[in-house]
Amino acid sequence: MNLEHSYKYRPMDDYLIDRVRWQRDKQHLIERAGLEALVDPRKVLKELDEALSQQYLLTNQNITEGKNPHIKFSKNGGFTLATPKQEESDAEPLQQFFPDRRFVPLVEILATVNRFSHYVDELQHPQQRYHHGKPSEATIYAGMIGIGCTIGLRRMMRISRGVTEAELEHTVNWHFSLDGLQAANDRVLRLMDRLELPNLARRLPDQLHTSSDGQKFEVRVDSLNANYSFKYFGKDQGVAAYTFRDERDLLWYSTVFSSAERESAYVIDGLMHNEVVKSDIHSTDAFGFSELVFAVSHLLGFSYAPRFKNLERQRLYIFRSRKGSDRGSDRSAWKIKPAGYADDEIVIQQWVRLIATIKLKEVTASDLFRRLNSYSKQHALYQALKAFGQVPKSLFILQVIDDPVLRQAIEKQLDRIEHVHRFTRAVSVGNPREFLQAEKEDQEMAEACKRLIKNCIICWNYLYLSQKLEEIEDAATRQVFLDAVAHGSVISWQHINLLGEYDFSDEKLQDNVGIRPPKLTP
Repeated sequence: MNLEHSYKYRPMDDYLIDRVRWQRDKQHLIERAGLEALVDPRKVLKELDEALSQQYLLTNQNITEGKNPHIKFSKNGGFTLATPKQEESDAEPLQQFFPDRRFVPLVEILATVNRFSHYVDELQHPQQRYHHGKPSEATIYAGMIGIGCTIGLRRMMRISRGVTEAELEHTVNWHFSLDGLQAANDRVLRLMDRLELPNLARRLPDQLHTSSDGQKFEVRVDSLNANYSFKYFGKDQGVAAYTFRDERDLLWYSTVFSSAERESAYVIDGLMHNEVVKSDIHSTDAFGFSELVFAVSHLLGFSYAPRFKNLERQRLYIFRSRKGSDRGSDRSAWKIKPAGYADDEIVIQQWVRLIATIKLKEVTASDLFRRLNSYSKQHALYQALKAFGQVPKSLFILQVIDDPVLRQAIEKQLDRIEHVHRFTRAVSVGNPREFLQAEKEDQEMAEACKRLIKNCIICWNYLYLSQKLEEIEDAATRQVFLDAVAHGSVISWQHINLLGEYDFSDEKLQDNVGIRPPKLTP
């Protein structure tokens, strides 16, 4: 069903760049999006055809010659693929280089990072022309902690000193917006991106490996953005907070959606989010995988590298042009064979228009995917993208079978993002597994506040470690320090006081409620 005045159920064509505008400004829009290479689909398919054919030959050749000892074949033709365990590093634990006798207050961390990045400047009143003055930084930090640490604003008002209730409420209502909080996060990311120390964590200096994963949270109030999931919430309902990180531990995007939705619809949203983090290769678990993501990420210029739960069950494809023997190669001797043919007659008439729509940020990829998936019968564009996605998927699977280092890198990225989930629960000291907000925008704002706090902690850690490095004069000690940074994770919070401070002064030991002596039975 298509509804003319709906946001989620308009005709598919309405989500793409307007057809009249596309016909009129097609060349200009293609140039703006940098998609000149996609104008000729035949050329794109030909390049993929050649790359896929060569990879089939290389993968099978390495198996035949015994260069791939990690794959084992069963009698029925199936196979199992082992990933060698990554060598234990001799590097010292990174935690020992952080302050060990002093807990750094969270407010001090937020203020220190703001002094160098000025992220607070992004939290502006929407009517700057008529509004004069801005709230104190202390009030902004109180709002960030109240929302981001899941304490709640009302409780934050009552347990904070130096911040009035009226000021805190006015600041959050008029200065906290989703766009402003995302821009504040980007400022902190830019600061970290300009530091030298984070680059030690890169596996390859000219390639940035990123990953994303979802984390489930309960929503105890009625919410249209939440849904029931007995597996995670029992009889309650909840949402998924989907977080993106890169191998330097920069948390560069997050979003919140219903727990019933597939994570794969939101992968492209994160990859297209900002200009700070430019992903070269992106990994997800099986929940983030779909052939549509393979298709769109390839056309956008990203390498998509998910971790498959059952790799041997994935169907492999080859182009029909390779139906016979491949340059003299006897395909009957191949151990890894295609199970189907990709149609080399595919000419996707709308693919440039679709990719231009995403690249120019006219509509988010998740909106497009959600609408494509909503049809009772597969939409023609959905079928074409799915068919195209089978090709880069097959190419990636062959590379994964052939390259244990790539498998190790994917495993490492997804293990690290599980560490980010533990970090998230540590920061959410008020309600570690819940959202207090009902509306989607409020949930997104809470997630943005939480991510800003986490990025500030990560940034402070990098600033502190950079200063420690400058103070080390001994060459051997310096190398030990650099190895610890390269092999450890800067996401560390044991040295940070996330719980606030207790007041044991005489004033606080007095009864301020007026509890009378109890009437005791003799």
